[in-house]
Amino acid sequence: MNPWFAKAVVILATIVMVAIRAPHGHRSRTVKVVKSRKGSLEVVLLILVWVGFFVPIVWIATPVLASADYPLHPASLIAGSLMLALGLWLFHRSHADLGTNWSITLEVRESHRLVTEGIYRRVRHPMYLALFVYSVGQCLVLPNWLAGPSYLLAMLLLFTLRVGPEERMMREEFGADYDAYASRTNRLVPGIW
Repeated sequence: MNPWFAKAVVILATIVMVAIRAPHGHRSRTVKVVKSRKGSLEVVLLILVWVGFFVPIVWIATPVLASADYPLHPASLIAGSLMLALGLWLFHRSHADLGTNWSITLEVRESHRLVTEGIYRRVRHPMYLALFVYSVGQCLVLPNWLAGPSYLLAMLLLFTLRVGPEERMMREEFGADYDAYASRTNRLVPGIW
């Protein structure tokens, strides 16, 4: 199967992800930060995530990663495209439900509140779930051993090193309310984990 199908899917998914995130990023910058946990580890993790996100664009635009290509199979393209779509839907829902409480880094904003409705009713970290689903979809769609898993590896590292500090920050900010919320929800997958 022609790899341009994969390239078209990835370009479209990338455009949709940026279109979802951009207005929320713009809006969050207008709300004053009252507490920040943005340290050097956070900066390094965010840079790695950006690199992982853009490696597929490098694969599309240049022959630099061509030595790691393998044949694209229709079943992989279809399954991956469906996962990308599901990931993007979850990404949109997560942003919409968080509203101005969202931040790209570990920050508490003015008038920050604990969001427990919408998709957050069942999952504590649906945005991470969205990005994991998206990145697995990307692995399936991209027929390249480097570009395919690049975002997934970056997200695994980000989640592993960031979710603990993020939950501690929320616990410090919201106390017993956050503890009660955490006791009735799972981190990523409803009813499992």
